[in-house]
Amino acid sequence: MAVIPSFQPDTATLAPLVRTLIHASVPVLVSDDASPCTADPVLAGIADLGASVDRHTRNAGIARGLNDGLRFAIDQAATWLLTLDQDSAIDSGYVKALTSAANAALAVLGPERLGAVSAGIIGDASGELGYPVDEEDGVTTTAEVIQTGTLWSVTGLQEIGGFDESFGIDAVDAAACVRLRATGRRLVVVPDLAISHRIGAGRQVTLLGRTVMATGHSPERRTTIVRNRLRLAPEEFRQSPLQALRSLRRVAVSTALAVTVEEDRWAKAKAGARGLLPRRDG
Repeated sequence: MAVIPSFQPDTATLAPLVRTLIHASVPVLVSDDASPCTADPVLAGIADLGASVDRHTRNAGIARGLNDGLRFAIDQAATWLLTLDQDSAIDSGYVKALTSAANAALAVLGPERLGAVSAGIIGDASGELGYPVDEEDGVTTTAEVIQTGTLWSVTGLQEIGGFDESFGIDAVDAAACVRLRATGRRLVVVPDLAISHRIGAGRQVTLLGRTVMATGHSPERRTTIVRNRLRLAPEEFRQSPLQALRSLRRVAVSTALAVTVEEDRWAKAKAGARGLLPRRDG
């Protein structure tokens, strides 16, 4: 089963992704997050390709769409849920490679210790990105994966209550990874498998001899990125202080780049500062 949360989708990117999944015999749900009526032709065309389309009337963020997919998978008694962003691209062998890796990891770890399997290479327009990895009994693992292109254990997601919709969009996948690890599950990566995915308006820059990503996210996103990662930090510290420090370092570097090398620097500086404050609803 696969779910693609959408908002104001573009036929040029969404349709090829859905076709690839349908051709791989993967049932597809597109969960639309209250796109305006201008998206009607796009979503109707996606339904014509064979995908199920669920349209919401109130915008709530990507986590709700992912949970629509989880319920979809549970209803179909599926073992795995593949989650994808609407602007990601995979090749024809992606699903087979991912499921083969999942089956190999199951043979080593067992079903109660496998939480998710993801591509090891993210092909952003600015260049390839990867994960820091470890080896466990011949299985390549990491501490956190992005949700697009990731195959999640349906049972594992049920154990943690699904994706946390209170996060909205930013750190939704990070929270799921933290909570899966807390149950003893591992996050596996397939080192030579790639997915194409645009990360914001990102570009890679060199900082102190290391290549890092300046994401180009809007000031509004900068606020939620900082706020949600800080909100998640206590859970990470209880589980792994080292991993929590790594996560906070990434946020600090990303914020520093936003206010030094990206556009709208002053707006992003103020937005990052707002992220340090608790959210005030209403």
